[in-house]
Amino acid sequence: MKKLAFLIAAFLSLILAHGQIPAGYYDAAQGLSRNDLKVALYNIIKGHTEYPYTDSGTDVWDILKETDKDTANPDNVILLYTGWSINAAQEYNGGSGWSREHVWAKSRGDFGTTLGPGTDVHHLRPCDISVNSARNNRWFDNCSEPYYDGGILTGSYTSSTYWVWQPRDVVKGDVARMIFYMATRYEGENGEPDLVVIDTIPSDNYTNAPIHAKLSALLEWHKEDTVDAFERNRNEVIYSYQGNRNPFIDHPEYVDSIWGQGTGTGLHQFEASQIVMFPNPTSDFVSFKTSKDSKITIYSMNGCKLKEYYESPLNLSEIKPGIYLVTIVDAQGVLIANKRLIKL
Repeated sequence: MKKLAFLIAAFLSLILAHGQIPAGYYDAAQGLSRNDLKVALYNIIKGHTEYPYTDSGTDVWDILKETDKDTANPDNVILLYTGWSINAAQEYNGGSGWSREHVWAKSRGDFGTTLGPGTDVHHLRPCDISVNSARNNRWFDNCSEPYYDGGILTGSYTSSTYWVWQPRDVVKGDVARMIFYMATRYEGENGEPDLVVIDTIPSDNYTNAPIHAKLSALLEWHKEDTVDAFERNRNEVIYSYQGNRNPFIDHPEYVDSIWGQGTGTGLHQFEASQIVMFPNPTSDFVSFKTSKDSKITIYSMNGCKLKEYYESPLNLSEIKPGIYLVTIVDAQGVLIANKRLIKL
């Protein structure tokens, strides 16, 4: 009987360790694609339980100690961009421990460490403090300069020419799927930012607009570095706390259904040159000429969303004179153009 009980316990532990998608969790997404799928997934994963960034009770530090635990040394966590194992109790330790990396840079939407996007563990990972600083809020894209930290090769890459960062190969896909999660989970409702993945590197490295690049590289990384057991376990642990899942870990094919061609063949693109905005400068109305259904959003230059439109012309009567950023997003939720608007 003892042997049987041991075998049953071992079997159950194996099942729990592997994790299972709760029955019916994605039923509302069945048969959908493009923006319809993205909306359905948003409705499934929104409203998760939020934990504070730092608190005397359960906080982000505590959850990350479980999600990123080193299976070879349970007292340690694995650092995202280096793969180094460090004692989990060294939470910051005066700069000599580990920090919490916002994979969707917290300045891209200016949400900081506020409840919601700032504390959503689906895109937070343990990181070496100086490597975290080096990544800064760089866009994700392919680059070729190996990044050394204190003379030690990290496996990640950067660029002295462009404001970009490339994670080590074994977590490229993890990073992509975290970015896709954030762009799906945060749609501008209930005071949350409307996060959008774009396929161009902005000229302003420090813009606070709620955008992140680069879509084509992220799609490539998603296919190159497929979901592994470590990533699945993270998803299960986060689900046990937050009550929501990363759909792109459970169903990697959803990425292509939303941002790709829907057939596994690559990026769904439109030419930004198809978008014409006139007149500009303007005092009352501005029109957009485009052949695609789109959502047009006006932001202040510090990234605050002011107004959203679904048809042209745009009535600017509620917008004060000034210079604004305008984003045009296609029916699939992909940003196809950025414009500067001058309101007289």
